[in-house]
Amino acid sequence: MAKDEKKTITVNDVEYNLDDFTAEQAAYLNHVNDLDRKLANAQFNLDQLSVGRQKFVELLVASLEAHANVDE
Repeated sequence: MAKDEKKTITVNDVEYNLDDFTAEQAAYLNHVNDLDRKLANAQFNLDQLSVGRQKFVELLVASLEAHANVDE
């Protein structure tokens, strides 16, 4: 038999039953969850962009140094 498990969330150290949320509170929670996902995705993209930029800087420096050595 399945347990009757309540869905809860803790906010500011207080536990709330999601079944007791008003429609407005449920909408706020949905926004918070969606924004958390978007922030995580944005951080992931930022990490990729930062690493990619750093690699292109390294490639540029290497190319400039190689070109400078040819001119000497």
